[in-house]
Amino acid sequence: MPKYIAAIDQGTTSTRFVIFDHSGNIAAMDQKEHRQICPKPGWVEHDPLEILERIREVTKNALEKGGITSKDIAAIGITNQRETTVVWEKSTGQPVGNAIVWQDTRTDLICSELARESGPDRLRPTTGLPLATYFSGPKIKWILDNVPGARRKAEKGELLFGNMDTWMLWNIAGGIHVTDVTNASRTLLMNLQTLDWDEKNLELLGIPRSMLPTIRSSSEVYGLVGATRGSPLPLEGVPVAGDLGDQQAALFGQTCFNPGEAKNTYGTGCFMLMNTGPLPVTSACGLLTTLGYKIGGGAPVFALEGSIAIAGALVQWLRDNLGLIQKAADVEALARTVEDNGGIYFVPAFSGLFAPHWRSDARGAIVGLTRYITKGHIARAVLEATAYQTREVLDAMEKDSGVGLKALKVDGGMVRNELLMQIQADILDVPVIRPMVAETTAMGAAYAAGLAVGFWKSFDELKSNWVKDKEWNPQMAGAERDRLYSGWKKAVTRTYDWVDCR
Repeated sequence: MPKYIAAIDQGTTSTRFVIFDHSGNIAAMDQKEHRQICPKPGWVEHDPLEILERIREVTKNALEKGGITSKDIAAIGITNQRETTVVWEKSTGQPVGNAIVWQDTRTDLICSELARESGPDRLRPTTGLPLATYFSGPKIKWILDNVPGARRKAEKGELLFGNMDTWMLWNIAGGIHVTDVTNASRTLLMNLQTLDWDEKNLELLGIPRSMLPTIRSSSEVYGLVGATRGSPLPLEGVPVAGDLGDQQAALFGQTCFNPGEAKNTYGTGCFMLMNTGPLPVTSACGLLTTLGYKIGGGAPVFALEGSIAIAGALVQWLRDNLGLIQKAADVEALARTVEDNGGIYFVPAFSGLFAPHWRSDARGAIVGLTRYITKGHIARAVLEATAYQTREVLDAMEKDSGVGLKALKVDGGMVRNELLMQIQADILDVPVIRPMVAETTAMGAAYAAGLAVGFWKSFDELKSNWVKDKEWNPQMAGAERDRLYSGWKKAVTRTYDWVDCR
């Protein structure tokens, strides 16, 4: 009998292959980064073929580390950076260009033009989303409008589109062209009521339906692992049975199965999701209405989401662009060399501001600089930026849902930074709880795959796997919290109107 479930976690900066046992413990894993390609200001791309090679490498390495073979794996799930857009030729499997990453802002003018007639919320009633550069639909339109010959080929049915999950499935499982409801809900093209592509939105964006994958649930057997182009994964014949966008996978991996339960993932960006149950909740406060998950033939579960574009990516920027630290983990020690932020705020609007502002005209700024400021203060402000942005999202979420959060479950790479976790508890004024297994994104995909093949039988079984590792409680006085947060809100306004999107 197979003893493990595995997951491919294809993220913005790296790809992981993680193997879990029945208790949800990690048996083996491997991770590799891929290039961040920035050919112009505001443009962010990935090489889809490089990512496939990373998937092959991490799968092979993790299996070897654990002494595990394909016969030990009951199924694999996949989870992915959402909204990152790949278009490829149906006959050859070759991408027509690099993937356009979710952070990319080149579709500013497209979104502005679409919003001119009825405002940025014209598609919210059907999709739950504002018109923004974040989502896949405008990226598809840009590719069709700007890659020579792409629109002609698309109209002839020769091109296929996918978020990164669809690209992986097509290559890993023998050319199947499918996605799940969570990824489809990030395109500006799926109707939340029908869970199918919306014909009016396709017409508005000029996207042929033939390009789009079939929408399926988040937990079912989509196909079996077969040979990928060039080199087979060492998992041939293993069912591929789970598919969720990364943030929904983390919600599922954190076992937030009841309405009102929420998690926050601290990765390249920062994403808070709250389970709102079987009906979509329309946001009046700048949040996204999205699919949380759909398990097999069960009812869909919806969520409210606050999306922050830059969190861990700001630490990488300190490392790679400024050279202030040698590795990402060094930011905590540098930030601890000072007692506070010295009066500065760092608003990382590198890709505009996401929730709850949705200002694509914003750009990053450090405000409050004096000669007193050291690199330690900058490091501290970098960590605080993530905590303040999360506070903005939580305030909006509580207004929309009417639910006051009692504690926040956290996951992602940045939760290893204990100073950040304490700052977060102080700024939110609620306990922050880290689980024993922090790889909850991969775990959510594994859970979905395991349910589909009977490896796990129920949600209760999954909940029993969740174990608390550490909890941080608020220590900051209320007056100090209010003073700092007021300064942050003032700093955010200084980033507006930097780019003319008209």
